[in-house]
Amino acid sequence: MRFQLLETIHPFGVSAACLSVILWEVAMTTDPVPGMLSRATELLEAEFAALPDFSSVADATVNTEAMERVLASVAHRLADNYPYFHPLYAGQMLKPPHPLARAAYALAMSINPNNHARDGGRASSKMEIEAVSEIAGLFGWAEYLGHLTSSGTLANLEALWVAGQLGQKGCSGKRIVGSEQAHYTHRRISAVLKLEYSNIPTDNRGRMSLEALQAELRKGDVGTVVVTLGTTAIGAVDPLDEILALRQRYGFRVHVDAAYGGYFKLIEDTLAEPARRAYAAIGQADSIVIDPHKHGLQPYGCGCVLFRDPEVGRFYKHDSPYTYFTSKELHLGEISLECSRAGAAAVALWATQKLLPLVPEGEFARGLKRGRAAALELDRRLRADARFQPLAAGPPELDIVVWKLRAATPERSSQLAQKIFDACAARDLHLALVQLPLSWFAPPGAYVNGAEAALVTCLRSVLMKPEHEAWLDRIWERFAAACTDTMGE
Repeated sequence: MRFQLLETIHPFGVSAACLSVILWEVAMTTDPVPGMLSRATELLEAEFAALPDFSSVADATVNTEAMERVLASVAHRLADNYPYFHPLYAGQMLKPPHPLARAAYALAMSINPNNHARDGGRASSKMEIEAVSEIAGLFGWAEYLGHLTSSGTLANLEALWVAGQLGQKGCSGKRIVGSEQAHYTHRRISAVLKLEYSNIPTDNRGRMSLEALQAELRKGDVGTVVVTLGTTAIGAVDPLDEILALRQRYGFRVHVDAAYGGYFKLIEDTLAEPARRAYAAIGQADSIVIDPHKHGLQPYGCGCVLFRDPEVGRFYKHDSPYTYFTSKELHLGEISLECSRAGAAAVALWATQKLLPLVPEGEFARGLKRGRAAALELDRRLRADARFQPLAAGPPELDIVVWKLRAATPERSSQLAQKIFDACAARDLHLALVQLPLSWFAPPGAYVNGAEAALVTCLRSVLMKPEHEAWLDRIWERFAAACTDTMGE
């Protein structure tokens, strides 16, 4: 991945107005990160220049030639990857971190801060608090409790752990429910927490069925409903606004898993009406998870969990005999189940959000719009070609496109999907495969005698890179050639 740098970037001491970067162009001749990092490293070293010189063990044993040989080996080993950074990679949820995030992360590793306690990361702890505040503001929250995590899984675990603690205190029921299309991690997390978990059926758009949810709520033991805004398989958006209306009647917690789809709050006005209503209601949730390492342009791993009620912090309360003494200010370890966490992740996120603020008409939001525009255009082309069957219910809600191959049987359709997947990969176009209900690709009532529950292997494309919009013609050209070779005209 290479980005064009229009002007010299000074990482410190200048306003954002002095930074001019083409943010989304690839296949340029230079990578700005080494130059930015070199200059910033000099500035950081100058901050500590008053310390006496010393020779570390690493300095005494350094062998530049040996390290270069090892790094050369690393470079060759890393070539055994799909080109996740390139627009021709349109398979899984993999988006390259912004160059500034990469540089800021590497710079912070010179200090290697630990954001568990301020003892280990004074500056990076403050930067985390500021960055998380900006994410909370995206959802309209000024009063909240929240922090970064090492993953979306850990963020969701904390949200369900708090839900379980409230259930034990009699504040709500204990059973967790989520849609059949919710991430499988929720069932696993619930098992770890020894909380009962149940799946709720979905409609043909992959969204939680309100009728099925009400049937579970009437049993009276549901404590938390996991609402997904952006499912992993197809980017479906559960009807959060309507689920919140049920909360008034049944009194359960609402946890929103927006690990993938959270940033679409910035462009909610461009979404179809059902998704727009869901995003408009997100501020009413009890807890929210969002992953900056997905659409937030961050290196792995960087998740975030937010609680609307800061009082849930009481469940984290604990004593430590060897930390929390250097400052009376909040230590992030006091509101987190994780202990050691990379302060570098907070530094990278803080820097990225300073360059690309989370505002509806900003450059960051425009990047989301470009990816979504690519997804809508790919879906349109697929619907215009009789060989393909996209979702019968309509276009994608976010930026993930799925489609099956038209064939005499589901088995043949699945075989074709695998063959086209391989043929595309041979042309350096990388898609994904997913198994979905057959009934999602046909009008209601088209299948009888249980056939609607059958699964079919489909092709899937996550068009989350802004560059995908400009590259869609080339993506389609390679895809069409692979289909012609596999299926004929």
